[in-house]
Amino acid sequence: MGKRSLWKGPFLSSKIVSDIKLNNSLKILKTTSRNTTILPFLIGKTIQLHNGKFFINIKITEDMIGHKLGEFVPTRLRHIYKKKK
Repeated sequence: MGKRSLWKGPFLSSKIVSDIKLNNSLKILKTTSRNTTILPFLIGKTIQLHNGKFFINIKITEDMIGHKLGEFVPTRLRHIYKKKK
């Protein structure tokens, strides 16, 4: 997978940044931006991330820094075979 160029820096959704600047006490952020990179100022926040159908809660921890938000929410359901009677 290709990296983003270093001079551009990590991608951050402008909506997430503006929501945190306006309300630093805001605990839950609701977003659809799956390509946002997790940075240290997001640690401890709960983010509701859209998977294409509904929003799923994610609690940001230190281990997630440097990853994208979309890596932690699957977009496809697992296929389950029906059991025969």
